[in-house]
Amino acid sequence: MNYNNLFKKVMLLISSPAKAWEEISLEEDKRKGLATFVYPMIGLCGMAVFASVFLYNIGSEDLTKNQLFQLAMTKCCGVFVALFIGYFLAAKTVSKMARSMFGVDCDLAKAEQIVGYAMVVPFVLKIIVEIVPAFLILKLIFQFYIIYIIWEGARVLLKMNENKSTWFSIFSSLVIIFCPIIIELIFNKLTVVLN
Repeated sequence: MNYNNLFKKVMLLISSPAKAWEEISLEEDKRKGLATFVYPMIGLCGMAVFASVFLYNIGSEDLTKNQLFQLAMTKCCGVFVALFIGYFLAAKTVSKMARSMFGVDCDLAKAEQIVGYAMVVPFVLKIIVEIVPAFLILKLIFQFYIIYIIWEGARVLLKMNENKSTWFSIFSSLVIIFCPIIIELIFNKLTVVLN
């Protein structure tokens, strides 16, 4: 995995989404983003969560080293499962929504491409907030930047007009933001119940 290219793609999607989507539209394999973008970003989010548990609990006398490791693994798995399942659930939902509500031909591969690259905002914010929890308020504000990223992507990849792309962006953003959150809540509840 070339993390230099991953970092460049992240920066381009955040700083200049229109240019990034133009480059993405040239990709012949619509599912290339899974292996080169989505999976590595999910891995980085998991590593950030794992590290943050140790970073903020290492001096705790309440937890033994084994308990600390178990807590870190549980939280890491929760984030991994939430982002992984949330990604596929959001892609399926966006694909169906684009066809039924907006009358746009959006197959699952194209929806996976849009959702995967649009999740750059939740991925980056998750990493930042796990390392510096004081930035949680910024996460709540900046996560809605995803609307603009999807709006640009809808114009380029789906050839939507401005009115349709605005509503598509809003609905898709809500799906992309809340799917992982709901999955993580369910996972955490099941972990507590089954533990």
